Amino acid sequence: WLKLRAMARHESEEERLRNDAKARDRMAEHMKRVEEAEARGETGDRGSWKWAIRKRIWDHMEENNIAANPRPVHHRIPNFVRAELTAKQVEQLPEFRSAKWVKVNPDSPQKEVRAATLRAGKMLLVPQPRLRTGFFSVLNPAKIEPSKYSFAVTQAGVVELGEFIDLDAKIKVDLIVIGSVAVNPANGARLGKGEGFAELEYGMLRFMEAIDDDTPVVTCIHDCQLVDDIPSERMLCHDVPVDIICTPTQTIRVNRVLPKPTGIYWDKLSPQKLASIRILQKLKAKLESELGQPLPEGPSEVLPPTAVRGGKSKGKGKSSGRSGSKSGGEGASSSDWNWNAGGARYSSAGGTSSSGYNGGRWTRKPQQGAAAVASATVVPPGASAAGAGKGGSTAQQQRRWRPKATPGA
Repeated sequence: WLKLRAMARHESEEERLRNDAKARDRMAEHMKRVEEAEARGETGDRGSWKWAIRKRIWDHMEENNIAANPRPVHHRIPNFVRAELTAKQVEQLPEFRSAKWVKVNPDSPQKEVRAATLRAGKMLLVPQPRLRTGFFSVLNPAKIEPSKYSFAVTQAGVVELGEFIDLDAKIKVDLIVIGSVAVNPANGARLGKGEGFAELEYGMLRFMEAIDDDTPVVTCIHDCQLVDDIPSERMLCHDVPVDIICTPTQTIRVNRVLPKPTGIYWDKLSPQKLASIRILQKLKAKLESELGQPLPEGPSEVLPPTAVRGGKSKGKGKSSGRSGSKSGGEGASSSDWNWNAGGARYSSAGGTSSSGYNGGRWTRKPQQGAAAVASATVVPPGASAAGAGKGGSTAQQQRRWRPKATPGA
């Protein structure tokens, strides 16, 4: 690990651009395979439209140097500049302040959230990366020297200082923080990097009864990751919607319109994914033994490639290597869209939730003389979007997350 870290530090800008070009090529190849498998009816309800959105976000972040190390961000929960400000937003949440146990994903942009959790004296639950070596590790701040908190929340630190738990552990998680590639603030629908681990982790925590339907789910993203083309009707039963979105500039509380998963949906779990996760194999075998019959199996899927191992680069500079084909099908590549930052601004303190959405939005570029279509109607914190929540039950409306008053406002 230390050798890889040292190599990453010495990556040149030329090497970073080369890695970025490779990532774009792999992205294009994967999207083609998904589209071909979808045309053959082999992917069930996993649509290529999601990959078009992911590609748009990843390409935009790289092209505009919003991306931060490790780069390139393709096939990752993307790290971004000023990601540490999202941790300041999380720290101001009443849900965070009252939580005793917090589950945070292991990705780079959430590193400061993990560190803030330990500094606040809370138990930190971190999933094993890709669940490849097990389930979760617990970091107890009382057992870690404060000077080691920053190290403790790295992958190596979790291995050295974390305590492994399994599916039989009796814990109660009060808050979940997950990463995302894109989020629709009108309904809380999110897209991860396409591997489904956030959903599996959530399903396993529900199976353990460590969380319930009212456990708040927070995601930390850059403002450019806010989109409006993830419709509610295309979300699946195992997709995890978010309640709160923290960006470097604002906190957005989402109207509760989408249901949360209630456990593991075996009929949605592909044989390819099951074969790659040992803990799920053990759980499936245990349940089948207890039931005396096999559990259902989900449709096949084309597993995405893992991220290019680029690392940390010197300098910034825009990525000029734009290889790889443009996305076809229902989505569009980043070249077909514009991101207008609007009034989005960063606070040096970073801890104050904004009183409203700061104006950034995605818009389609005019094509063949057609007018551009506005593509990101965003919900201000605590306010409902036009039509959002209409037709929802009274119980759903009562359970929406209420906005926190801005200090000093």
